[in-house]
Amino acid sequence: MGRLFGTDGVRGVANKELTPELAFRLGRAATAFFGEETHAQPVVVIGRDTRISGQMLEAALAAGICSAGGKAILAGVVPTPAVAYLTRTLKAQAGVVISASHNPYPDNGIKFFAGTGYKLPDTVEEKLEDLVLKAEDDLARPTAEGVGTIEYRHDLVKDYMDYAISTVQGDFSGLKIVVDCSNGAAFEVAPAVLKSLGADVVVINDTPNGININKECGSTHMAGLQQAVVAHQADIGIAHDGDADRCLVVDETGALVDGDQIMVICALKLLKHNQLKDKTLVTTVMSNIGLHQAIKKAGGRLEITPVGDRYVLETMLESGYSLGGEQSGHIIFNEYSTTGDGVITALQLISAVRQSGKKLSELAALMTRYPQLLVNVRVASKDGWQENSVIQDAIQAGATELGESGRILVRPSGTEPLIRVMAEGPELPQLEKLVHGIADVIKEQQG
Repeated sequence: MGRLFGTDGVRGVANKELTPELAFRLGRAATAFFGEETHAQPVVVIGRDTRISGQMLEAALAAGICSAGGKAILAGVVPTPAVAYLTRTLKAQAGVVISASHNPYPDNGIKFFAGTGYKLPDTVEEKLEDLVLKAEDDLARPTAEGVGTIEYRHDLVKDYMDYAISTVQGDFSGLKIVVDCSNGAAFEVAPAVLKSLGADVVVINDTPNGININKECGSTHMAGLQQAVVAHQADIGIAHDGDADRCLVVDETGALVDGDQIMVICALKLLKHNQLKDKTLVTTVMSNIGLHQAIKKAGGRLEITPVGDRYVLETMLESGYSLGGEQSGHIIFNEYSTTGDGVITALQLISAVRQSGKKLSELAALMTRYPQLLVNVRVASKDGWQENSVIQDAIQAGATELGESGRILVRPSGTEPLIRVMAEGPELPQLEKLVHGIADVIKEQQG
């Protein structure tokens, strides 16, 4: 990737790596670039999560947009998918989310959506980088009536909530649901949507103060939600991350239901109603082998992508597939969303539970979640490991021992000098022996 943009926008420690000066230049660059496609004033929608640095970066971004003659619509604290939705429905030229997702509060990020509501391709991000990093800023600086404007529109989040509600039929009356808002972007939206559908809602971690986002709560810290579901004798628990583009779930017994299980439940419902395009679910190489078995048993098939929601979405768009996602709970319903949407994912799952007449634990049991073991091997070099016959023989020997009951996945880290060795199968002691054996060979061969 490029010099500024990582796998999910521009990230860094706020006011150190991700400075207001950089945000200002990003605002100017985006307005100039996306403004080329319109004869009217370019419009950019901005949403943010609850981090203390969000207002600083929002102000700098908006100033940059105005200095390039654009109009900044500030939606306030809203989920990431709400920005994608509003950008599309308002026919804006671009959308911007200020969030570092599940990262701790000192971090922040700036992520762009095109006017279509989709994340930017690499080629567009590279063009924005070129504009931002030019030694001399020669972009237009209109004066007088040409200076841009700012519009505060937190009321727009209601449009997104109404849309999310419209994606399910019936209501959730009679269901008790605990929702963990992670003190993040879902703190208003998630409880309101569930209550409007008639659920009895218990809300936790919905009091953001700027520094408590993701702190021992939300989809990266599930223990509090598990305890709350049991304590309140709830039917379902929903956990969002800081920007609410993903969700994980807890069943009525307090057991975790991960993204793989959510996808299986929703895919089987779509298969039953002949609504899963080409009977295909799109997922990454990290999905549990139990997901593979459950989908194939139901007559479906899988498309497997590298790790990352962008690869899942690319594959979905190429063939028009209905459903795809990751074990982390980042799930895309192509009919409803242009990106991962934690609120819509939660609604689709709850709807599947309601329509089935069964408990969530029963539906989750449709997929056997096999043990997975991951070991990171620090190496001197990641180069050449795939061509190393000693390493490949060790991997193949492990795969042969597991047979069809499991699998081994070896892949390099994209950002660190690590090679990751993952195995899954029915017996954890066997996985430990195989993974550590392969890891030792890699360490010996790669230094």
